[in-house]
Amino acid sequence: MSSYFRLTRAYKNARILPFDDSSKFILFSDCHRGDNSFADDFANNRNIYFHALRHYFNEGFQYCELGDGDELWENMHFESIFEAHKNVFKLLRQFHLENRLHMVWGNHDMVYKDPQYVRKHLSSYFEPIDEKDKDLFEGITYNEAIVLKHRESQQELFLTHGHQADWWNYTFWRWGRFLVRVLWKPLQVWGIADPTSPAKNYKELRKVERRIKKWILRNKLLITISGHTHRPRFPEPGDIPFFNDGSCVHPRSITGIEIENGKIALIKWQIATREDGTLQIVRLLLEGPQKLADYQMAKD
Repeated sequence: MSSYFRLTRAYKNARILPFDDSSKFILFSDCHRGDNSFADDFANNRNIYFHALRHYFNEGFQYCELGDGDELWENMHFESIFEAHKNVFKLLRQFHLENRLHMVWGNHDMVYKDPQYVRKHLSSYFEPIDEKDKDLFEGITYNEAIVLKHRESQQELFLTHGHQADWWNYTFWRWGRFLVRVLWKPLQVWGIADPTSPAKNYKELRKVERRIKKWILRNKLLITISGHTHRPRFPEPGDIPFFNDGSCVHPRSITGIEIENGKIALIKWQIATREDGTLQIVRLLLEGPQKLADYQMAKD
C-alpha cells in the first residue's frame, strides 16, 4: 500500500467540517502528552500550552489536534497521562462540551482509531475525592483526517497527521511502539534519539515531506496541513500549499496554525523575560496572516 493510496483514503474518508470567514480555528499537533516522567517531552511546555489553550477557548476558537496528542507509545495507558496533565484535559473538555474539539489520530495515538478503545478510556475518569466516575469526553470521535470546507467558496483544507507518507510509522506502528517502550525510552535519558522518528531524522523527514508534496501536486494543489515531522512549514501563494503546524515539544516553545477572518497564520507561544526579570508567556507571529483565497487563486 503506497503513501499516495493512504493519503487518498484519508482524504476520501475525512470528516467534513464547514467553515466561513467568521470561523476561528487553532491547529496544534504532536503534543506527545506523557506521564510527567523524564521521558515526557510535553512536560517542559505544559504551562505554555495551557496558557495558549485557555486564550483560544476564551476567544471562541475551535481546537483541531492533528495527531500524536497523547504519547501512547512510551506510556501503556491513557490514565497515567490524564493524571499528569489533568488541568489540560479538563480545559479540552470545555471545548468538547461546546462542540469545539476536533481530534485526529496519529501514529503515537493510533489506538484512538478504535472507537471502543476511545469509549472505554476517554469517556470518563475516576475522581478519588468524590469516589466516583465523572464524564470526560463522552461521545468523542477521532478521525484520520478532517476537511475544512468553506461554505461559500467551497475551498477545502485537508487536515491530517501526515504519517500516511511514512510507511514504517503507519504500517508497522505496533513494532515502533514496542521498540520505543523497550529500547528508546530507556536510552532517551542518555540523549540517544529514536532513529525511526522523522522528527529526529532529517533524511526521513525530507522523504515524508516529499511524498506529501507529490500527493498535493496530483490532487489539484489541495491545501494540506499536517504535523508528524515537527517542522513548521508555511508556503507562499504559488508554492505547493503544504503547511505544517510544527509541534508542542520544541525547546521552551510551541507552534501552531491559526485560521481566522479567512486568513491563515503560523504562530509560536514561548516564555519571554520582561525588563524587570519576571517571566511571561507571549504569542509571536511567525508567518502570515495570508488570505486563504490567495492559495485558491494560485491554484486556479
